[in-house]
Amino acid sequence: MNIELKEITVRELTQEYEDNEENGVLGFDGKLDIRPPYQREFIYKDKQREAVIDTLTNDFPLNVMYWAVRQDGNFEVIDGQQRTISICQYVNGDFAYMLRYFHNLQKDEQEQILNYKLMVYLCSGTDSEKLKWFQTINIAGEKLTEQELRNAVYSGSWVSDAKRYFSKNGCVAYSIGHKYLKGSAIRQDFLETAIDWISKGNIEGYMANHQDDSNVNELWLYFQSVINWVKATFPKYRKEMKGLKWGLLYNEFKDKKLDPKKLETEITELMLDEDVENKRGIYTYVLTRKEKHLNIRAFSDKQKRESYERQKGICTVCKENFELNEMEADHITPWHEGGKTIAKNCQMLCREDNRRKSGK
Repeated sequence: MNIELKEITVRELTQEYEDNEENGVLGFDGKLDIRPPYQREFIYKDKQREAVIDTLTNDFPLNVMYWAVRQDGNFEVIDGQQRTISICQYVNGDFAYMLRYFHNLQKDEQEQILNYKLMVYLCSGTDSEKLKWFQTINIAGEKLTEQELRNAVYSGSWVSDAKRYFSKNGCVAYSIGHKYLKGSAIRQDFLETAIDWISKGNIEGYMANHQDDSNVNELWLYFQSVINWVKATFPKYRKEMKGLKWGLLYNEFKDKKLDPKKLETEITELMLDEDVENKRGIYTYVLTRKEKHLNIRAFSDKQKRESYERQKGICTVCKENFELNEMEADHITPWHEGGKTIAKNCQMLCREDNRRKSGK
């Protein structure tokens, strides 16, 4: 990996500055991608923006910035996005500082700002090297998310198209999936989730394999299929559906014959069951039939003690005598057969017999 510290003047940075929906935010003679299209849109407040200009006008040192060297030889800002935009906006005349726009300054004042030297680290290397380095320097300011770091490492035509679908407030992925996904589109949570689902957890591998693809059609069609499957399988929406691993459930059960009406009847019953403590896990349970997702209510210490005394400390399986702390509570009639977590349905088993029974 190669890391180079370079001096860049404000004059060079602001050369050919543009900010539009189509191309994003560019500078440095069009070679620097300051904020790629549809990336997060955090903007400094007036005081923060003015503090940057105050630093420049007083010739105080500004914190070092970090750029990634792209495959095509151009650059992308990794750290320092808001400082860079503030500088470019001021020179471009987008806001005033101390009641004066840049064009209101005297020639020598303008030259002082334009000749101000910024310190920039340029990083180039393998994808894994850059990702490790970005994670290391991502320690201050508005920290980048893991997916924002990946976007920088695997920047290219595929990432640019992916951001168009997944990475803007009100983007199409948000419009169809926000009720089912947690997080923020502009912080790349939707994009990260979609890639995690389709790649079964191998996000970096998937992005590396598709880095040079011209479009994101495979991922976008997959994401739509997941959301449509969820809506068709569970047509009644509940707040507990938000944030579940729908893509993984889709991958496993999309080809199964499922009856939405029967599923809804069972879901309603489980929602009303006081023994089911994890209501969000109901959707995973009705597909997988694994009770661990429901967090079935455990017997209380009082119920355990009552059962222990009733049994006189004798395990109902091996008939041996044990201390209370050597035994575990068990449902006589299993929960899935209608047994409730109440005292009369509680029996105490020695640990070995309870583990043996649970393992069946």
